[in-house]
Amino acid sequence: MNTRMSANQPTTSTPGLWRRFLNWLPDHVDRRVRVAAWISLVLEIAIVGTGGAVRLTDSGLGCAWPLCTPDSLFPTAQQSYHSLIEFGNRGLSFFVGLAAVAVIVLISQFRKQRRDLWALAWTVFAGVLLQAVVGGILVLFDLRPNLVSFHYIVSIVLVAVAAAFIARMGQAAGPRERVVPRWFAILTHISSFVLALTVLIGVLTTGAGPHSGDAEVTLRNGFDATLLEHVHSWPAYTLFALTIALVIGASSFAAQAPAVRRWAIGLLAVELVQIAVGLYQARNDLPPLAVGVHMVLAAIAVATMTAMVFQLKRPVTADA
Repeated sequence: MNTRMSANQPTTSTPGLWRRFLNWLPDHVDRRVRVAAWISLVLEIAIVGTGGAVRLTDSGLGCAWPLCTPDSLFPTAQQSYHSLIEFGNRGLSFFVGLAAVAVIVLISQFRKQRRDLWALAWTVFAGVLLQAVVGGILVLFDLRPNLVSFHYIVSIVLVAVAAAFIARMGQAAGPRERVVPRWFAILTHISSFVLALTVLIGVLTTGAGPHSGDAEVTLRNGFDATLLEHVHSWPAYTLFALTIALVIGASSFAAQAPAVRRWAIGLLAVELVQIAVGLYQARNDLPPLAVGVHMVLAAIAVATMTAMVFQLKRPVTADA
């Protein structure tokens, strides 16, 4: 009798809930994974914008670290709007980390089948943790320009990794084969190198410019900002010419790899806007809004280039 009653009792224990949650998790890349991955990428790009806003509005020291004030995690009424901007960036970083965790959890059930996605997801999460530490060190060391530059570069790398995840999640696991001519693949990798060089010199240019992150911080990286503006334009225009060649070249095999041509056109469009913004900011004494837009467009260009690179190959088919 007691045994029968025990067997008929409802199973509402925590292990039962945990089991239902595990059963709810997908066993392949589905809509939930795709939505979470896109949210992660959008947030990674968005935090580049909010981080730029912190610097360009002189709000880098608006909050202490790890608390905003010695007695409060949040900005207080006595503080200026700078604290709200700085804390807003910190708050967004929490959601960036949450999105990274969501992606990890959603792909955990098929991590052995998709080790590539598993590694990319954990790279994003580790990068978010690194950024939190670097952000705190920045405040403690009064916005050292080289640390600020490193902070931005890590953000750009995380944008690239998040974009790589999106590109790979739409492809099957296993060996891959090149779907474009060898010369085009080489040209694409050269272009991606030139893009990285353009971003790096752009970061150095910003570190030498007037936007230090706080009105009382005058320490810059020591380079001549005017000279770097010209040096920065050399790889930028080289990249633009290479991208035009990529668009023309991709048209010759558009039927075999239509995605490559679409991403090449998208990259060209981003660069056109980026060049226009760059010329505007250079001729108008670097207005903060234009500089911020320039930073975000750089992140979008990196994401677009990454997506195109991952379209150069496709999974090997059974027929092949």
